[in-house]
Amino acid sequence: MPRAPVGAGRRSGRRRAAAGRAGAGTRATAGSTRAIAAELGVAQATVHYTFGTKEDLYREVMEHLTAELIAQVERAAPKDAGFEETIAALAGALWRAVREPASGRQLLIELTMLALRTPSLEAARQGHYRGVIEVTARLVTEAAERTGYRLVQPAETVARFFVASFDGLMLQVLCVPDEAAERVGLNALVSATVALAGGRLELMDVRLD
Repeated sequence: MPRAPVGAGRRSGRRRAAAGRAGAGTRATAGSTRAIAAELGVAQATVHYTFGTKEDLYREVMEHLTAELIAQVERAAPKDAGFEETIAALAGALWRAVREPASGRQLLIELTMLALRTPSLEAARQGHYRGVIEVTARLVTEAAERTGYRLVQPAETVARFFVASFDGLMLQVLCVPDEAAERVGLNALVSATVALAGGRLELMDVRLD
C-alpha cells in the first residue's frame, strides 16, 4: 500500500524535533550528512528528506538554539526586582547556561562562524542576533518602566552592548578559562550595562581614522 504523504505541519514538527536532537550533539558542524545522521541515530536518507541539505540542517539548528536561548532569557527576567537586579539576573542566568556542557552555546557560536562564510545562512545568522538583541532590549525597557529607571541610552543600544560584551566573555571561557577573571568580567559587564543605561558611564571618543 502506498504511504500517505507527510503533511507540512507534521513534517515541520519532525524538523524541529530533529534540529533539537542535532543541536544536542557536538559534531554537526564538522561532519557530512552521514556523520550528522549518525549523530541523530537515523538513516542518511532521512537527513536528506527531512532537511534537504546540510545548510538547511544548520539553519534549523541555529533557529532551534536561538529560540531556546531567547526563552531562557525571558524566563530569567524577575518580575519584581529593581533595574540593576534585573540586569544581574539576566547575566547570571546566561552565565550558568554557558557553564553547562549541554547548553548548545558552543555549537551556536560554531554555527554563527560558519554562517559568516556561508551566504545561504546569512538570514539565519542575522535572525539569531536580531532575536537576541530584540528580546534583551524589550526586557531592558520593561524593567525600566516597571522600576521607574530612566534610560538615557536607547534600550537597543544597551542591549547591543550587553550582548556583545557577553559574547566576548563567553569566548574567553571556551578558549582561555579563568574562573576568577571571568567573575570580575561578568560583574564589570553588569555594572557597565547599568551605568550605560542610566547615563553614568563616561564615553570616550575613540578616533577611527
